[in-house]
Amino acid sequence: MPTKPTSSAPPPAPKSRSTLATWSLRLLLWGSGIVVAGVLAVALAIGIALAVAYPNLPDISDLSDYRPKLPLRVFSSEGILLGEYGEERRSLTPIKEIPQVMKDAVLAIEDARFYQHGGVDYKGMVRATLANLGHVKSQGASTITMQVARNVYLTAEKSYTRKIYEILLTFKLEHAFSKDQILEIYMNQIFLGNRAYGFAAAAETYFGKPLKNISVAEAAMLAGLPKAPSAYNPITNPSRAKVRQQYIITRMEENGFITEEQANAARKEELKVRSGASNDRVHAEYVTETVRQLMFNQYGEETYTRGLNVYTTLKAENQDAAYKSLRRGLMDFERRQIYRGPEKFVTLPTKADEVDDAIDEALTDHPDNGDVMSAIVLDANPKKITPVRQSPAQYQDPPRRHHPRHQDAEKHLGNHPAARGRRRFRCPGPTRRSHQGAGRRLRLPEKQVQPRYPGLAPTRLQLQAIYLLRGAGKRLYAGHGGQRCAAIL
Repeated sequence: MPTKPTSSAPPPAPKSRSTLATWSLRLLLWGSGIVVAGVLAVALAIGIALAVAYPNLPDISDLSDYRPKLPLRVFSSEGILLGEYGEERRSLTPIKEIPQVMKDAVLAIEDARFYQHGGVDYKGMVRATLANLGHVKSQGASTITMQVARNVYLTAEKSYTRKIYEILLTFKLEHAFSKDQILEIYMNQIFLGNRAYGFAAAAETYFGKPLKNISVAEAAMLAGLPKAPSAYNPITNPSRAKVRQQYIITRMEENGFITEEQANAARKEELKVRSGASNDRVHAEYVTETVRQLMFNQYGEETYTRGLNVYTTLKAENQDAAYKSLRRGLMDFERRQIYRGPEKFVTLPTKADEVDDAIDEALTDHPDNGDVMSAIVLDANPKKITPVRQSPAQYQDPPRRHHPRHQDAEKHLGNHPAARGRRRFRCPGPTRRSHQGAGRRLRLPEKQVQPRYPGLAPTRLQLQAIYLLRGAGKRLYAGHGGQRCAAIL
């Protein structure tokens, strides 16, 4: 009797496994759909926002004939700058006249891919985001074109609306202007502290030289100012400015703008930063003020924005001689007066790490005036004084010629109970500050000193110098016998 064959078919798969796979596929499809829908919704919202915002964008056609605010400048007959008046200190410089080292320094720190992207650097945005997440020092995501759009047309308000307008203006600028035109506007428009707008004005303000003569180290120092002009100001914050400069030099080397040898030389270069008004400038305040009034009567408020250049008949050499003669005479007169005491008393903190900041803060409101220097006197006696200047300034007591009045004053100072305290002193120079009790009034008898104009030739009617004084029938030409520093002034 034949036997029935046995079945070898595998058992059916469990129903639960097939159900799990089905639900996983459904969840994947649903998630993908939600993501796509979200992306489409965001794109639609952005499109609507752009459609609404674009018609409200400002007209950028005026940038094709870029005319920023330029101050009124007054020059001597030789072409030496005597003074300038205006809200913004600026010297308009075409892109071809800006040295390559200055452009390289700006591009290295602000927008290294400026000539590669179309206005918005997407790679830079990703890099900045990753750097911020990883707490790494970032170069920022705003391109130079975006900064031009913000500085010229928008405000510094941090909002999504302002950012949308900024991006739209960026695309509009990139479409209307070349890269060199955009870079030229940026380098002339940006604020760099101390009323300086543009890198040409900043070079004069901080280094006292034209932009074309700056070095790699100086260019790196200036390139660090746009991010925070007050925080990286080489005059008020030299240490932070130095750190920023060193970082920019490294960025220039990494981007191939300078060689390793140039970078090392730039890091070691000692910069000569102007600490205030230049001692070499020509003092012709009355002449420049007269010119300003005449120009204002003719042009009104446009006097300070049209970039007017006025050349006077005044000769800088004669004016400088007259001004120095006045200073010598006034200081000689002042030394013959009785000691008037220190200008101000300062209470310094007891903690050593707070003393330097307190000294800097106390002297900020009392800047130097030419060879008239300000400092804190920590100790004073009939033989010597111990002055401290604003960091990083150094002071050395030069040789001096004693004057009987000085000796009496020093004796009085040494015996005064307050001589052992903290005080402020002045070195020789004109003491003409008297506003709000901040300085000492120079006491001159009435009608003793009369102004005159020695360069006013009747045949030519040209003013060549002003400021020379006459006192009691004699010119005040007496010298002061060298730089003498003591608490008596």
